[in-house]
Amino acid sequence: MSVLIKQVSLKGETVDIYIEGNRIVRIGEALSFPADRVIDGRRKAVIPGLVNGHTHAAMTLFRGFGDDMPLMPWLEQKIWPNEAKLTHEDVYWGAKLACLEMIKSGTTTFSDMYHHFHGTAEAVEEMGLRGVISGVCFDNFQSGQAEKSKRHNERLLREVARYSDRIRFALGPHAIYTVSGELLRWASRFAEANGLLVHIHLAETEGEVADSIRRFGLSPVRYLRRLGVLSPRLVIAHGVYVDDEEIRMLADAGVKVVHNPASNMKLASGYRFPFKEMRRQGVLVGLGTDGCSSSNNLDMIEAMKLASLLGKVWRKDPEALSADEMLRAATSVGAAIFGIEAGRVAEGYLADLCLVDLALPAFTPNFNFVSNLVYAANGGCVDTVICDGKVLMEHKRVPGEEEILERAAKVAYELVAR
Repeated sequence: MSVLIKQVSLKGETVDIYIEGNRIVRIGEALSFPADRVIDGRRKAVIPGLVNGHTHAAMTLFRGFGDDMPLMPWLEQKIWPNEAKLTHEDVYWGAKLACLEMIKSGTTTFSDMYHHFHGTAEAVEEMGLRGVISGVCFDNFQSGQAEKSKRHNERLLREVARYSDRIRFALGPHAIYTVSGELLRWASRFAEANGLLVHIHLAETEGEVADSIRRFGLSPVRYLRRLGVLSPRLVIAHGVYVDDEEIRMLADAGVKVVHNPASNMKLASGYRFPFKEMRRQGVLVGLGTDGCSSSNNLDMIEAMKLASLLGKVWRKDPEALSADEMLRAATSVGAAIFGIEAGRVAEGYLADLCLVDLALPAFTPNFNFVSNLVYAANGGCVDTVICDGKVLMEHKRVPGEEEILERAAKVAYELVAR
Protein backbone atom coordinates (compact mmCIF):
# COMPACT_ATOMS: atom_id res chain seq x y z
CA MET A 1 0.00 0.00 0.00
CA SER A 2 1.36 3.43 -0.94
CA VAL A 3 -0.01 6.91 -0.24
CA LEU A 4 1.00 10.23 -1.77
CA ILE A 5 0.00 13.43 0.01
CA LYS A 6 0.19 16.36 -2.39
CA GLN A 7 0.88 20.01 -1.56
CA VAL A 8 0.55 19.91 2.21
CA SER A 9 2.01 22.49 4.59
CA LEU A 10 4.91 21.24 6.71
CA LYS A 11 6.48 23.85 9.02
CA GLY A 12 5.36 26.60 6.66
CA GLU A 13 6.65 24.94 3.46
CA THR A 14 4.50 23.26 0.83
CA VAL A 15 5.66 19.68 0.21
CA ASP A 16 4.56 16.28 -1.03
CA ILE A 17 4.89 13.22 1.23
CA TYR A 18 5.26 9.71 -0.16
CA ILE A 19 4.41 6.75 2.07
CA GLU A 20 5.21 3.18 1.16
CA GLY A 21 4.10 0.38 3.47
CA ASN A 22 4.13 1.85 6.95
CA ARG A 23 7.02 4.33 6.53
CA ILE A 24 7.52 7.84 5.24
CA VAL A 25 9.83 7.26 2.28
CA ARG A 26 10.21 10.70 0.73
CA ILE A 27 9.37 14.32 1.51
CA GLY A 28 9.91 16.88 -1.25
CA GLU A 29 8.41 19.10 -3.90
CA ALA A 30 6.41 17.85 -6.89
CA LEU A 31 6.93 14.14 -6.15
CA SER A 32 5.65 11.88 -8.91
CA PHE A 33 5.74 8.40 -7.37
CA PRO A 34 2.88 6.10 -8.43
CA ALA A 35 0.61 5.60 -5.44
CA ASP A 36 -2.40 3.48 -4.53
CA ARG A 37 -3.99 6.52 -2.93
CA VAL A 38 -3.46 10.24 -3.52
CA ILE A 39 -4.58 12.77 -0.90
CA ASP A 40 -5.07 16.45 -1.65
CA GLY A 41 -3.15 18.33 1.03
CA ARG A 42 -4.02 21.84 -0.10
CA ARG A 43 -5.21 24.13 2.71
CA LYS A 44 -4.03 21.54 5.20
CA ALA A 45 -1.00 21.19 7.48
CA VAL A 46 0.64 17.92 8.46
CA ILE A 47 1.62 17.04 12.02
CA PRO A 48 2.76 13.77 13.59
CA GLY A 49 0.01 11.59 14.99
CA LEU A 50 -0.63 12.46 18.63
CA VAL A 51 0.33 10.12 21.47
CA ASN A 52 -2.11 9.81 24.37
CA GLY A 53 0.17 8.61 27.16
CA HIS A 54 -2.45 7.59 29.69
CA THR A 55 -6.06 6.58 29.36
CA HIS A 56 -8.65 3.93 30.15
CA ALA A 57 -10.26 3.58 26.74
CA ALA A 58 -13.46 1.72 27.56
CA MET A 59 -14.34 4.26 30.26
CA THR A 60 -16.02 6.14 27.42
CA LEU A 61 -18.97 4.09 28.70
CA PHE A 62 -18.90 6.17 31.91
CA ARG A 63 -18.67 9.58 30.26
CA GLY A 64 -20.77 12.00 32.31
CA PHE A 65 -21.52 9.31 34.91
CA GLY A 66 -20.65 10.35 38.46
CA ASP A 67 -19.23 13.78 37.63
CA ASP A 68 -18.24 16.47 40.14
CA MET A 69 -17.05 14.10 42.87
CA PRO A 70 -13.72 13.68 44.72
CA LEU A 71 -11.44 10.90 43.45
CA MET A 72 -11.89 8.20 46.09
CA PRO A 73 -15.69 8.53 46.59
CA TRP A 74 -16.03 8.65 42.79
CA LEU A 75 -14.03 5.41 42.46
CA GLU A 76 -15.63 3.61 45.40
CA GLN A 77 -19.26 4.65 44.82
CA LYS A 78 -19.57 5.05 41.05
CA ILE A 79 -16.74 3.45 39.10
CA TRP A 80 -15.56 0.29 40.83
CA PRO A 81 -19.08 -1.13 41.48
CA ASN A 82 -19.97 -0.74 37.80
CA GLU A 83 -16.59 -1.93 36.54
CA ALA A 84 -17.21 -5.16 38.45
CA LYS A 85 -20.10 -5.82 36.03
CA LEU A 86 -18.09 -5.23 32.84
CA THR A 87 -17.98 -7.95 30.19
CA HIS A 88 -15.64 -8.48 27.26
CA GLU A 89 -18.35 -7.17 24.94
CA ASP A 90 -18.82 -4.01 27.03
CA VAL A 91 -15.11 -3.22 26.92
CA TYR A 92 -14.90 -3.98 23.21
CA TRP A 93 -17.57 -1.42 22.32
CA GLY A 94 -16.33 1.12 24.84
CA ALA A 95 -12.85 0.81 23.38
CA LYS A 96 -14.14 1.08 19.82
CA LEU A 97 -15.87 4.32 20.79
CA ALA A 98 -12.59 5.53 22.32
CA CYS A 99 -10.66 4.62 19.17
CA LEU A 100 -13.21 6.47 17.05
CA GLU A 101 -12.91 9.56 19.24
CA MET A 102 -9.11 9.42 19.19
CA ILE A 103 -8.96 9.03 15.42
CA LYS A 104 -11.32 11.96 14.93
CA SER A 105 -9.12 14.15 17.16
CA GLY A 106 -5.74 13.10 15.77
CA THR A 107 -4.41 10.46 18.16
CA THR A 108 -2.63 7.53 16.51
CA THR A 109 -1.04 5.88 19.59
CA PHE A 110 -2.38 5.50 23.11
CA SER A 111 -1.35 3.79 26.32
CA ASP A 112 -4.20 2.04 28.06
CA MET A 113 -4.86 0.42 31.41
CA TYR A 114 -8.15 -1.39 31.85
CA HIS A 115 -10.01 -4.63 32.45
CA HIS A 116 -10.68 -7.25 29.74
CA PHE A 117 -7.43 -6.81 27.81
CA HIS A 118 -8.67 -8.62 24.72
CA GLY A 119 -11.78 -6.47 24.43
CA THR A 120 -9.56 -3.41 24.05
CA ALA A 121 -6.98 -5.17 21.88
CA GLU A 122 -9.61 -6.42 19.44
CA ALA A 123 -11.05 -2.93 19.11
CA VAL A 124 -7.62 -1.39 18.48
CA GLU A 125 -6.77 -4.05 15.94
CA GLU A 126 -9.96 -3.38 13.98
CA MET A 127 -9.74 0.41 14.18
CA GLY A 128 -6.12 0.58 12.98
CA LEU A 129 -4.50 2.51 15.84
CA ARG A 130 -1.43 1.70 17.90
CA GLY A 131 -2.07 0.63 21.47
CA VAL A 132 0.30 -0.02 24.36
CA ILE A 133 -2.24 -2.01 26.35
CA SER A 134 -1.58 -2.92 29.97
CA GLY A 135 -2.61 -6.09 31.67
CA VAL A 136 -4.20 -4.93 34.92
CA CYS A 137 -2.47 -5.87 38.18
CA PHE A 138 -4.55 -5.72 41.37
CA ASP A 139 -4.21 -7.76 44.52
CA ASN A 140 -5.52 -5.45 47.26
CA PHE A 141 -2.71 -6.80 49.46
CA GLN A 142 -4.06 -10.36 49.37
CA SER A 143 -1.53 -13.06 48.49
CA GLY A 144 -4.04 -15.24 46.70
CA GLN A 145 -5.06 -12.35 44.46
CA ALA A 146 -1.39 -11.56 43.77
CA GLU A 147 -0.76 -15.07 42.44
CA LYS A 148 -3.89 -14.87 40.31
CA SER A 149 -2.72 -11.54 38.87
CA LYS A 150 0.70 -12.96 38.02
CA ARG A 151 -0.75 -15.95 36.16
CA HIS A 152 -3.21 -13.67 34.34
CA ASN A 153 -0.44 -11.41 33.02
CA GLU A 154 1.81 -14.32 32.09
CA ARG A 155 -1.04 -15.68 29.99
CA LEU A 156 -1.74 -12.29 28.37
CA LEU A 157 1.90 -11.98 27.32
CA ARG A 158 1.61 -15.27 25.45
CA GLU A 159 -1.73 -14.36 23.92
CA VAL A 160 -0.74 -10.91 22.60
CA ALA A 161 1.07 -12.66 19.73
CA ARG A 162 -2.31 -13.11 18.04
CA TYR A 163 -2.40 -9.37 17.23
CA SER A 164 -0.41 -7.22 14.81
CA ASP A 165 2.70 -5.37 15.96
CA ARG A 166 0.60 -2.22 16.38
CA ILE A 167 -0.48 -3.72 19.69
CA ARG A 168 2.06 -4.04 22.48
CA PHE A 169 1.59 -5.58 25.89
CA ALA A 170 2.57 -3.78 29.09
CA LEU A 171 2.01 -4.36 32.79
CA GLY A 172 -0.47 -2.11 34.57
CA PRO A 173 -0.24 -2.25 38.38
CA HIS A 174 -3.02 0.15 39.27
CA ALA A 175 -1.55 2.09 42.21
CA ILE A 176 0.38 1.64 45.45
CA TYR A 177 -2.89 1.64 47.41
CA THR A 178 -4.32 -1.32 45.46
CA VAL A 179 -1.16 -3.32 44.67
CA SER A 180 1.17 -4.87 47.24
CA GLY A 181 4.91 -4.27 47.28
CA GLU A 182 5.44 -7.95 46.51
CA LEU A 183 3.33 -7.74 43.35
CA LEU A 184 5.01 -4.47 42.33
CA ARG A 185 8.42 -6.15 42.61
CA TRP A 186 7.20 -9.11 40.57
CA ALA A 187 5.84 -6.77 37.87
CA SER A 188 9.18 -4.99 37.66
CA ARG A 189 11.13 -8.25 37.38
CA PHE A 190 8.69 -9.69 34.83
CA ALA A 191 8.86 -6.52 32.75
CA GLU A 192 12.66 -6.54 32.77
CA ALA A 193 12.80 -10.20 31.75
CA ASN A 194 10.35 -9.72 28.88
CA GLY A 195 11.17 -6.22 27.63
CA LEU A 196 7.89 -4.68 28.80
CA LEU A 197 6.84 -1.30 30.15
CA VAL A 198 5.16 -0.90 33.54
CA HIS A 199 2.39 1.71 33.77
CA ILE A 200 1.18 2.93 37.18
CA HIS A 201 -0.85 5.75 38.78
CA LEU A 202 1.37 7.50 41.31
CA ALA A 203 1.43 10.62 43.49
CA GLU A 204 -1.91 11.74 42.08
CA THR A 205 -3.45 13.27 45.22
CA GLU A 206 -2.41 14.68 48.58
CA GLY A 207 -4.45 11.93 50.21
CA GLU A 208 -2.44 9.26 48.39
CA VAL A 209 0.81 10.79 49.62
CA ALA A 210 -0.43 11.04 53.22
CA ASP A 211 -1.68 7.44 53.09
CA SER A 212 1.67 6.26 51.67
CA ILE A 213 3.57 7.93 54.48
CA ARG A 214 1.20 6.49 57.09
CA ARG A 215 1.22 3.01 55.59
CA PHE A 216 4.78 2.61 54.30
CA GLY A 217 6.66 5.35 56.12
CA LEU A 218 7.63 6.95 52.80
CA SER A 219 6.19 9.16 50.07
CA PRO A 220 5.13 7.29 46.89
CA VAL A 221 8.31 7.79 44.82
CA ARG A 222 10.56 6.98 47.78
CA TYR A 223 8.46 3.89 48.47
CA LEU A 224 8.95 2.66 44.89
CA ARG A 225 12.68 3.34 45.19
CA ARG A 226 12.85 1.25 48.36
CA LEU A 227 11.05 -1.55 46.52
CA GLY A 228 13.64 -1.30 43.74
CA VAL A 229 11.11 -0.77 40.97
CA LEU A 230 12.19 2.64 39.65
CA SER A 231 13.59 1.90 36.20
CA PRO A 232 13.58 3.09 32.56
CA ARG A 233 10.65 0.69 32.02
CA LEU A 234 8.41 2.52 34.49
CA VAL A 235 5.85 5.04 33.20
CA ILE A 236 4.09 7.07 35.89
CA ALA A 237 0.69 8.61 35.31
CA HIS A 238 0.07 11.90 37.15
CA GLY A 239 3.11 12.45 39.40
CA VAL A 240 1.65 15.70 40.73
CA TYR A 241 3.01 15.43 44.28
CA VAL A 242 6.75 14.96 43.98
CA ASP A 243 9.49 17.07 45.50
CA ASP A 244 12.85 18.07 44.02
CA GLU A 245 14.67 15.09 45.49
CA GLU A 246 12.07 12.70 44.10
CA ILE A 247 12.37 14.29 40.66
CA ARG A 248 16.10 13.56 40.78
CA MET A 249 15.30 9.96 41.74
CA LEU A 250 13.01 9.65 38.72
CA ALA A 251 15.61 11.20 36.42
CA ASP A 252 18.44 9.03 37.72
CA ALA A 253 16.36 5.88 37.21
CA GLY A 254 15.13 6.90 33.74
CA VAL A 255 11.46 6.86 34.80
CA LYS A 256 8.98 8.53 32.43
CA VAL A 257 5.96 10.62 33.50
CA VAL A 258 2.63 11.39 31.81
CA HIS A 259 0.85 14.62 32.75
CA ASN A 260 -2.98 14.51 32.68
CA PRO A 261 -4.12 18.11 33.15
CA ALA A 262 -7.85 17.72 32.48
CA SER A 263 -8.29 14.86 34.92
CA ASN A 264 -6.14 16.50 37.60
CA MET A 265 -8.17 19.69 37.42
CA LYS A 266 -11.63 18.11 37.14
CA LEU A 267 -11.05 15.78 40.10
CA ALA A 268 -9.30 18.63 41.95
CA SER A 269 -6.36 16.29 42.49
CA GLY A 270 -3.83 19.08 42.10
CA TYR A 271 -2.57 21.68 39.69
CA ARG A 272 1.11 22.35 40.45
CA PHE A 273 2.48 19.69 38.14
CA PRO A 274 6.30 20.16 37.96
CA PHE A 275 6.62 19.89 34.17
CA LYS A 276 9.55 22.30 33.81
CA GLU A 277 11.32 20.92 36.86
CA MET A 278 11.10 17.36 35.56
CA ARG A 279 12.28 18.35 32.09
CA ARG A 280 15.18 20.34 33.56
CA GLN A 281 16.36 17.17 35.32
CA GLY A 282 16.02 15.15 32.10
CA VAL A 283 12.76 13.31 32.81
CA LEU A 284 10.72 12.57 29.69
CA VAL A 285 7.26 14.06 30.23
CA GLY A 286 4.39 13.20 27.91
CA LEU A 287 0.72 14.12 27.91
CA GLY A 288 -2.46 12.13 28.41
CA THR A 289 -6.17 12.64 28.76
CA ASP A 290 -6.92 9.97 31.37
CA GLY A 291 -10.25 8.19 30.94
CA CYS A 292 -13.48 9.78 29.78
CA SER A 293 -15.06 9.32 33.18
CA SER A 294 -12.57 11.76 34.71
CA SER A 295 -11.67 14.02 31.78
CA ASN A 296 -14.82 13.52 29.65
CA ASN A 297 -13.00 13.46 26.31
CA LEU A 298 -9.91 12.02 24.64
CA ASP A 299 -8.91 15.21 22.81
CA MET A 300 -5.13 15.54 22.93
CA ILE A 301 -5.22 18.98 21.30
CA GLU A 302 -7.28 20.16 24.23
CA ALA A 303 -4.83 18.42 26.60
CA MET A 304 -1.94 20.43 25.09
CA LYS A 305 -3.77 23.71 25.73
CA LEU A 306 -4.76 22.78 29.28
CA ALA A 307 -1.23 21.66 30.17
CA SER A 308 0.27 24.88 28.85
CA LEU A 309 -2.23 27.22 30.50
CA LEU A 310 -2.14 25.34 33.80
CA GLY A 311 1.65 25.42 33.84
CA LYS A 312 1.67 29.15 33.15
CA VAL A 313 -0.93 30.22 35.69
CA TRP A 314 0.38 28.57 38.83
CA ARG A 315 3.89 29.81 38.05
CA LYS A 316 2.55 33.24 37.03
CA ASP A 317 4.90 32.91 34.06
CA PRO A 318 3.49 33.43 30.53
CA GLU A 319 6.67 31.99 29.01
CA ALA A 320 6.33 28.64 30.78
CA LEU A 321 5.26 25.58 28.76
CA SER A 322 5.19 27.00 25.25
CA ALA A 323 2.96 25.74 22.46
CA ASP A 324 5.98 24.19 20.72
CA GLU A 325 6.94 22.29 23.87
CA MET A 326 3.39 21.01 24.28
CA LEU A 327 3.31 19.72 20.70
CA ARG A 328 6.60 17.91 21.28
CA ALA A 329 5.23 16.39 24.50
CA ALA A 330 2.19 15.11 22.60
CA THR A 331 4.19 13.72 19.65
CA SER A 332 7.94 13.05 19.67
CA VAL A 333 8.30 12.79 23.47
CA GLY A 334 5.26 10.55 23.72
CA ALA A 335 6.66 8.31 20.99
CA ALA A 336 10.02 8.16 22.80
CA ILE A 337 8.35 7.21 26.09
CA PHE A 338 6.74 4.20 24.44
CA GLY A 339 9.67 3.30 22.20
CA ILE A 340 7.92 3.94 18.90
CA GLU A 341 9.67 5.27 15.79
CA ALA A 342 7.04 7.94 15.28
CA GLY A 343 6.32 11.45 16.49
CA ARG A 344 8.10 13.22 13.63
CA VAL A 345 7.24 14.00 10.02
CA ALA A 346 10.54 12.82 8.60
CA GLU A 347 11.83 10.28 6.11
CA GLY A 348 12.27 6.83 7.60
CA TYR A 349 9.77 7.35 10.41
CA LEU A 350 6.53 5.43 10.81
CA ALA A 351 3.74 6.94 8.76
CA ASP A 352 1.58 8.08 11.68
CA LEU A 353 0.31 11.46 10.48
CA CYS A 354 -2.57 13.90 10.75
CA LEU A 355 -3.71 16.52 8.29
CA VAL A 356 -5.14 19.61 9.96
CA ASP A 357 -7.81 21.63 8.17
CA LEU A 358 -6.52 25.20 7.80
CA ALA A 359 -9.79 26.52 6.37
CA LEU A 360 -11.16 27.18 9.84
CA PRO A 361 -11.54 30.28 12.01
CA ALA A 362 -8.96 28.88 14.47
CA PHE A 363 -6.29 29.14 11.76
CA THR A 364 -7.32 32.54 10.44
CA PRO A 365 -5.02 34.44 10.39
CA ASN A 366 -2.24 31.88 10.54
CA PHE A 367 0.72 33.86 11.88
CA ASN A 368 1.85 30.86 13.94
CA PHE A 369 0.44 27.45 13.09
CA VAL A 370 1.58 25.67 16.27
CA SER A 371 0.25 28.46 18.45
CA ASN A 372 -3.11 28.31 16.68
CA LEU A 373 -3.20 24.52 16.98
CA VAL A 374 -2.51 24.49 20.72
CA TYR A 375 -4.34 27.61 21.88
CA ALA A 376 -7.13 28.17 19.35
CA ALA A 377 -8.13 24.80 17.91
CA ASN A 378 -9.45 21.51 19.23
CA GLY A 379 -9.62 17.96 17.92
CA GLY A 380 -12.31 18.94 15.44
CA CYS A 381 -9.65 20.55 13.24
CA VAL A 382 -8.28 17.16 12.18
CA ASP A 383 -9.32 16.24 8.64
CA THR A 384 -7.26 13.13 7.82
CA VAL A 385 -5.51 10.51 9.96
CA ILE A 386 -2.96 7.97 8.78
CA CYS A 387 -1.58 5.29 11.11
CA ASP A 388 0.98 2.69 10.09
CA GLY A 389 0.63 3.90 6.52
CA LYS A 390 -3.13 3.26 6.37
CA VAL A 391 -5.72 6.02 5.99
CA LEU A 392 -8.10 5.72 8.94
CA MET A 393 -10.02 8.94 8.33
CA GLU A 394 -10.37 11.34 5.42
CA HIS A 395 -12.61 14.41 5.20
CA LYS A 396 -13.41 13.90 8.91
CA ARG A 397 -15.23 10.62 8.28
CA VAL A 398 -14.34 7.23 9.76
CA PRO A 399 -15.90 4.16 8.14
CA GLY A 400 -18.55 2.61 10.39
CA GLU A 401 -18.70 5.45 12.91
CA GLU A 402 -22.51 5.51 13.08
CA GLU A 403 -22.71 1.88 14.20
CA ILE A 404 -20.02 2.43 16.84
CA LEU A 405 -21.88 5.40 18.34
CA GLU A 406 -25.17 3.48 18.43
CA ARG A 407 -23.78 0.23 19.85
CA ALA A 408 -21.57 1.91 22.47
CA ALA A 409 -24.46 3.99 23.80
CA LYS A 410 -26.67 0.90 24.04
CA VAL A 411 -23.97 -1.02 25.90
CA ALA A 412 -23.40 1.86 28.34
CA TYR A 413 -27.07 2.19 29.30
CA GLU A 414 -27.42 -1.57 29.73
CA LEU A 415 -24.28 -1.72 31.87
CA VAL A 416 -25.34 0.82 34.49
CA ALA A 417 -28.84 -0.70 34.62
CA ARG A 418 -27.53 -4.26 35.00
